[in-house]
Formats: sequence, structure tokens, C-alpha cells
Amino acid sequence: MAKQVVTRTYAASIRNQSQVSDDLDSLGLAASKLWNVGRWICSRVWDEIGHIPNHNELTSYLKSHERYDDLHSQSSQRVLQELAEAFNGWYGKRQTGDTKANPPGYRKHGDDHPRSTVTFKQKGFKLDTQYDRVRLSKGSNLKEYWSDFVLCKYQTLPDVDLSTVENVQQVKVVWTGDEWELQFVCKVEIDVDEVPGEKTVGVDLGINNFAALAYEDGHSELYPLNCLKQDDYYFSKRIAQCDDSDSEQATRMNQKKSARRTHYFHTLSKHIIQRCVDEEIGTIVVGDLSGIREDEETGESKNWGTHGNLDLHSWAFDRFANLLEYKAEMEGITVKQVSERDTSKSCSCCGRKREANRVERGLYVCDECGTVANADVNGAENIRQKVSPNSPDLSVNRSNGWLAQPSTFLFDTETGAFAPQEQATS
Repeated sequence: MAKQVVTRTYAASIRNQSQVSDDLDSLGLAASKLWNVGRWICSRVWDEIGHIPNHNELTSYLKSHERYDDLHSQSSQRVLQELAEAFNGWYGKRQTGDTKANPPGYRKHGDDHPRSTVTFKQKGFKLDTQYDRVRLSKGSNLKEYWSDFVLCKYQTLPDVDLSTVENVQQVKVVWTGDEWELQFVCKVEIDVDEVPGEKTVGVDLGINNFAALAYEDGHSELYPLNCLKQDDYYFSKRIAQCDDSDSEQATRMNQKKSARRTHYFHTLSKHIIQRCVDEEIGTIVVGDLSGIREDEETGESKNWGTHGNLDLHSWAFDRFANLLEYKAEMEGITVKQVSERDTSKSCSCCGRKREANRVERGLYVCDECGTVANADVNGAENIRQKVSPNSPDLSVNRSNGWLAQPSTFLFDTETGAFAPQEQATS
């Protein structure tokens, strides 16, 4: 067993949410407005001279702009850095012939700005692990007096102790859809096991089955989201019965819902990693969901229906991917993210790409080779093949139904663990 220094992101709830939410809303709004100003500058420069400003150029252009001083200087720099990275990502796709790729859009829906994530680097925060508090700097425009700041009281998971971390590099304030949470980006030293094996598994994350897994040797698994959907329905109903959505009772309901969701993510990621160890998996391939909320062709927000939009925007796909990655590192397993483009439209057996092949939710039928598959498993296998395309001919295994009849694992709320469907008690 060897030692390795890795980056970890630890999520923490904000215990004094009601006291700091207005200030955090202001910071999130400021980050969106700065992004939009930078987006306008990038568009103008690109249209005039065909050049995309890099991070340093954007900072130079906007350092004197009033929106820049709404945030701490390092926080403003991070917003512009993310914007430059997004534009370069778009330009890279354009150079490779992707004519459908769109540049990053404005962070605005009608007259409303979303709550953007705000990143505080080391000069922008002060951590007090003795009393579980973190002080976040405001920009000069948002300060009521020269030393004004936001003091958040946080609570990490029981197995996380920030006082033992060598270096907290960043603190992020993230809107989860219900409330603000903190994310501490840290450098930590861990024990790393030897790689369990050389096999691969593809993981497709979605809005019906939270995870579908396709293993290299020809079997698959589904992890339905029924328990989280039940939680969404239960807590939404309870919160609606409260006299005030900002009341203490409603806040407790939201915190409990968030805690149950976080527990689900931790339990599922731990279960999947253990399954990978058992199956001698060396590489987990996960679909990159960074654009899941936008239409691939138009760049506009997708409409998943009333309940679909609620569910989709309440899930933290990136949080789950981070949990999966750091748990995988401890077992010596590599996690790779790949584009999900066309993985839901293509047949994983013959490669035929046709949107009509997905005849209904949950079913994929290929009109070329006759393959019948669970749609999410088919997507997971396509994701896996992007890293390991030279696997054994899957048509040999097609007759055993592994694509169409995956094993299903349900979350048992009584034991707090996952079990095969026929063994689950809830």
C-alpha cells in the first residue's frame, strides 16, 4: 500500500442558513452578472477579430468594471477563468468539426439570474476548524463597512475532520436547488491500494435510473431512483404544509431532505466501488454530464416536464461523480469522464445511430442488427467503449440478455444499503 497526495472536495451544510442566505444570494447574483459581462466581451472580441480572450485578457478588460468589485478579486478572477475555459472548450469542438457546438450562454432566464457558484481562494476565506466556521470575503461594492464579510457555520459529514487536512485550497459556495452548501477543496494524503484489475465499466447517469453500469465481460446493473423520488414527493408535500417556506420547520425539512440525498450518494458510490473491486475493474468510465441541462443543438435549457425538471435540477450529478472518483482512488481505480454525445442514439453492438431506435423510455431496439436493450444500459456500454473499444465481440453474449435484462439494485431504507431487487425489503 502506497501513500498518495490527492485533491478532495468535502461538502458541508450551512448551519446558519437563514442568517447568511441573503448575503450568499447577493454573491451568487454578482457572479452571474460578471459572467454575463465577460460573455458579452468575449462575443464582441470574437465577432470583431476572431479571437477568444484568455483569462488574463478578460481580467485586464474588466478589472475596472463595477461588476468586478462585487466579489473578492480572486473570486472574480475564477468566474472569468471558468468563462475562458468554456469558450476554449467550445472553440476546440469547432476546430474538430463539431458544427453543432455552441459557445457558452448567458446566465440569465428572462429577467432572472441564476445563483452561480462562487469560489474563494486562499486570500478570500479564513477557516476556523475549532468552532466549525469559515469567513468569506465580500467584494467592496457589497460591503456595508470596510471589514464586512459572511460568516458561515458549517457541518461536515461525521467522517470528515477539516482540522486534520494539510491544506484547504478553496471554498466554494454552491446552490443545490434548495439551499446553499459549502464545498471545501483540500489536499490530503491517502493510502492507495493496488489496481484490482484491468477491466472497464461504463456508467450512465440519468433521470430515471440514477446509474446504469455496463461491465466489459458482458453483464449490467441498474440503480433506480425510486427512493429519492419518494423523498422529493414526501418533503415537498410537508414543506407545502408549512405556514412559511422560510420558517424553521421548512428549513429543517429541507435540511433533512438534503441529508438523505447526500447519504444516498455516499452509499451508492461506495457500493459501486465495492462492486468494481469484486469484478476486478481498473477503470470506471463516466458520461460527462456538464451539459445535461442544455439541449445539444440549441444550447437552451431542456424541458423534461414538470416533475422531470424538478428532479433533474435537484440532483447533484457532479457531487456524485466527485464521490465516486475519490472512493475509486483509494482502491487504485481510475475514473475517466467522456462525452455523452450520441451514446443514447447509437447501438452498442453495431454502431448504428438513429434516434428512433429508442422506441420508448427504458427500451432500445436497433433496426439494423436487431439488438434489444435497456436504453440506459445501452448508453452505459457506449460510454465504456469510448475508452475500451477493443473488448470481446459483444454479439457473442447478446443471447444471454445482459443488455436487455440487467440486474436491478434497490436502496433499502431500513438497512441503508443496496440489495438486488428480489432481496430488497422496501
